[in-house]
Parts: sequence; C-alpha cells; structure tokens
Amino acid sequence: MKAISITAPHAMQLVEAPPPVLQPGWVRLKVSHVGICGTDYHIYEGLHPFLNYPRIIGHELSATVLDPNGSTQFRPGDPVVINPYLSCYQCPACLEGKTNCCETLQCLGVHTDGGMAEEIVLPEVNLYPVSGLSARDIAMVEFLAIGAHAVRRAELKGGERVVVVGAGPIGLGTALFAKIAGGEVTLLDAAPDKRDAARAMGFSAIGLEDLETDAVKAVRRSGFDAVFDATGSIRAMNAALGLARNGGSLTLVGVVKGTLEWDDPELHRKELTIRGSRNATRQDFDHVVAAMKAGKIPVEQLATHRTTLDRVSEDLPRWAHDRSGLVKAIVELA
Repeated sequence: MKAISITAPHAMQLVEAPPPVLQPGWVRLKVSHVGICGTDYHIYEGLHPFLNYPRIIGHELSATVLDPNGSTQFRPGDPVVINPYLSCYQCPACLEGKTNCCETLQCLGVHTDGGMAEEIVLPEVNLYPVSGLSARDIAMVEFLAIGAHAVRRAELKGGERVVVVGAGPIGLGTALFAKIAGGEVTLLDAAPDKRDAARAMGFSAIGLEDLETDAVKAVRRSGFDAVFDATGSIRAMNAALGLARNGGSLTLVGVVKGTLEWDDPELHRKELTIRGSRNATRQDFDHVVAAMKAGKIPVEQLATHRTTLDRVSEDLPRWAHDRSGLVKAIVELA
C-alpha cells in the first residue's frame, strides 16, 4: 500500500508499505482523508521530542470499514471517526475514564505508525460510528475535540469573559467550543492573518499591542474569567497568568518541551486555578460531531488547504515554512 513516511528530519517520501496485520479486536479501515496537524510539521522539521524515525505520520483521520474482523458493531463501508489515542484501559487514569491521559498512551503517527496511508488497522474501541458528515469534515473532528475537551475541563459558565491565546487550529477550536458553552470569547495572536481568520469566524481578535487599549480594557476589566493558552510557546504560557482575573482560571491546551515559571505571590494573590488539558475522550468527539451536524462549526473556513497522497511530500514541506492563510490542510486519499 502507499503511505507517507518521514524517514529523517526534512526527509519525506511516498513509500510502498506492507498492509497492516489484523489482530483480535481490531478492524481494518480504508483511509479517506487526513488532516495535517502541527505535530506533523514538527516531525518533519525534527522538533518532536518523543519520536523515532522513520514514521508514517497522520492521526487526524476519517475512514471507512474494510474488514470488521468479527465486530458486531461495524459493517464494511461504515464511515467512522477515529480516536487516535491508544490507551491501556487498566491504569488509574483509564479506570477513571480519563483514557486521554493513559500512563502508557500512544498516539498514531507519533509513537506508532499513523494513517497517512491507504489502509490502517485499529482497535474497535477507537472507532466511533458517524453519519451525516462528509468524509472531509470527519477528518477535522479530532483536532476540534482537543479544544472541546479543554473547554469541558474549564467548566465554563454562560457569560464568562474568555481569552484564547493563539489563533491556530487548536486555538480556533477552543474558541468555537467556548462560544458554544456561552463564553464571550476574544482571541489573542501576534499574527495578522490568524487574527483575520478569527474575525472571519465572528470572533473579536486582538494583538499584544491591543491589550492596553480602552476598548480591550473595558472587556477584560481586572482580567479575563478564563484564559486558554493554545500557543505551544513557553514565553506566551508564562505570560498568560497575567491575563486572568483574581479567582479566575488558566487552562494550558498547547504543549511544548520546556519549563513553566510563574510568580508565586501573584499566583496566590489571585488564587488561580491552573490546569493542563491533554487530548480528548469519546465524550468530546461526540460533542464535536453533534456541533458539526447542528451547523455550529464553520467547516469551510477551517478547511483552507487540500492536497493528495501523491502531492503531500511536496506540499507539507512548503506549508511548514509558510503557513500564511492556512488553518487546516487536508490530504485526500479517497
């Protein structure tokens, strides 16, 4: 089968790979569409800390069932949403239902080969039946579920003043679900094109230089009720504490290798709640699917770029260096 493999940093090619081998409890799938994630760009550029090359990338997947392999839930041709996090279901986190932060979690396309290939096999428990969505839109469910999970973790209340720092795909997803939860959402990003994309979706979007303007001060007052960081920038994550009001919260959605440093007296003075948010669970996937079906997600504005399996080894390196105007690029295999 054809697959996209990154064999070393800055080395990416279309390869012939053996079809994956089925095992009990797993299902064979035909991959339809694959979203390109920031993680994929990091893998290409050699910036991912937990990866061994070569690696077939891809974890934002839509697919149809080829071989149910004895499953009573699925039939050939069924479309599925794929949860790409392979969990043990035995550790304390899994037993609490927090399979998103399993102690031995492996993510497709990172710790194990992913789905930027014609076929993939996965545990039945990682497949969620879906209808009423296009195959392209199904490939966007996973990245949106990251933001949906972060918002659920924050337990937002209607009318709360929310700022999402970072208007990339994860930040936009977080903002969309904060809005669905009833928040009054502002996006903060240094890049003008990202602010433009956020405004096109109906959000207030500001740059760092706007934080001290009278208009923004009137919104934030003594600080935002809930701050979400989706930058993956140590500098931004360290600064995000200053955006929250006394008694507010900071949720870290983005992740980066490094050390966070906060002023302890300021943290205690504000009595802030600080939480990490990792991946997503089925509850979040279901929430995203329902929101998409209800027309609450601007899918056409999110899916800005497309390519094919034959062209992605040329397009992804180009987008890695120039993402202006790019929200989500999707590889079409079907």
